[in-house]
Amino acid sequence: MQKELVLTIARALVDYPEEINVTEEEVDGVTVITLSAHKDDVGKVIGKNGKIASAIRAVLTAASKDRGKIRLNIAD
Repeated sequence: MQKELVLTIARALVDYPEEINVTEEEVDGVTVITLSAHKDDVGKVIGKNGKIASAIRAVLTAASKDRGKIRLNIAD
C-alpha cells in the first residue's frame, strides 16, 4: 500500500511520470521505500528546502501508523 501511495504522489508532481520507480524492502524491521525519478524531476520530488519530501514522509507516517516504522529514501 505504501509503495503505491508514494508512486501516485510522485507521478502527480513530475514531468516524466513514466520514469518514477519505487521499491520497497524490509531492513531490520523498518520498511524502506526508495523513490527514484528522472534527473530533471528529482528537485520537484524533494521540493524547496525539502518540503515536498517532508510532506510525503508525513503522509506515509500517517498511512502506516499500525504497520510499524517506515522510511523514505529519494535516490539522486
